[in-house]
Amino acid sequence: MDSRLKANNRNVIFLVIVAALGYFVDIYDLVLFSVVRVQSLTEIGVSAENMRKDGFTIINSQMFGLLLGGILWGVLGDKLGRIKVLFGSILLYSLANIANGFVTSVNSYAIIRFIAGIGLAGELGAGITLVAETMDKEKRGYGTMIVGAIGLLGAAVAATVASKYTWQTSYFVGGGMGLVLLLLRVGTFESSMFKHAAKTEVSKGNIFMLFNNKKRFLKYLYCILIGIPLWFVVGILVTLAPEFGKALGATEPLKAGTGIMFTYFGIAIGDVVTGLLSQVLKSRKKTVFIFHLLSVVSVIVYLTSFGLSSSSFIWICLFMGFSVGYWATFVTIASEQFGTNIRATVTTTAPNFVRGALIPITFLFEYLAAKYSLITAGYLVMTILTLIAIFGLSQLKESFNKDLDYLEE
Repeated sequence: MDSRLKANNRNVIFLVIVAALGYFVDIYDLVLFSVVRVQSLTEIGVSAENMRKDGFTIINSQMFGLLLGGILWGVLGDKLGRIKVLFGSILLYSLANIANGFVTSVNSYAIIRFIAGIGLAGELGAGITLVAETMDKEKRGYGTMIVGAIGLLGAAVAATVASKYTWQTSYFVGGGMGLVLLLLRVGTFESSMFKHAAKTEVSKGNIFMLFNNKKRFLKYLYCILIGIPLWFVVGILVTLAPEFGKALGATEPLKAGTGIMFTYFGIAIGDVVTGLLSQVLKSRKKTVFIFHLLSVVSVIVYLTSFGLSSSSFIWICLFMGFSVGYWATFVTIASEQFGTNIRATVTTTAPNFVRGALIPITFLFEYLAAKYSLITAGYLVMTILTLIAIFGLSQLKESFNKDLDYLEE
């Protein structure tokens, strides 16, 4: 019995490692455009005047791909299994990123980022679902914490690689890492909860189940709302660091790549702290609420840092990243709210709808920036998103230690 238990523990640890490495490559590829935006667009002939507009076109194409891919992989995860989605998504975004190194126009860039976005949509949800369903309910928070912390370091590696090599090589490295990761498919195993659900007659991966019941729909919506401030911080406040630097009168140009690297360092640290804090408090809701408030403080610090230097910018990015380092906890909350037959659908679509929410958030930000100023728009959008997120969090039931072995009828 002891040998079987040890073997099972080793298998679970291996699954956590595979999910974490998959998320590592996922994040590397997800943020790479933000890191190489200026360099890559300049080299394909985009003028300085069109840099922001064409940049938003490309990033929104990627985010739209994430939206569609979230639905596709989520449904497949509940119908075909978590393992198939985990490695299928890795294969797609790896091939797309290799292709990305050959783009020569804004249109081809946007199309490839759209395809990559579809692939990038599946890994995290499948990985978190697998970990949540295979680990003991008292310890699964540690597993998802490890996935989030290791995965988010992919952003730091993306910034490091991009600083030493061309933007084309940076994309090739991301695609290559994903293809190497596929070799780890040997040795992984499917969730026993999924296997049990697969034998039943209950509807599986039916995304309409999230919309044909008011209570279930609202619960799903609240899960999405609690994560939206994070992507505003990363996708706009840090990605537009050069523009914010000018508005703040920075002593030297601010680099988005540097900002993203240190923001994700902060997020990785925050993910560890939120994971541990949720275990100590035995509450994921209280933990995320604390970090929502902290994120407001960090953004205020950023937007009031007139005349900041590059070194100050790095520390602020670390602080902002840490304060929004509840990503893995947020995805875990979404996973724990629903039954096994639609859990992968929820866990995969929720974070991608959060990422996709960057599209309307971008339009709102651009409208407010044109009407007022870049700084004022930052304040207003962060306030609105935080209030929405806290409201959504308040409407959800605490899911810590919840038994996940049940089905949605």
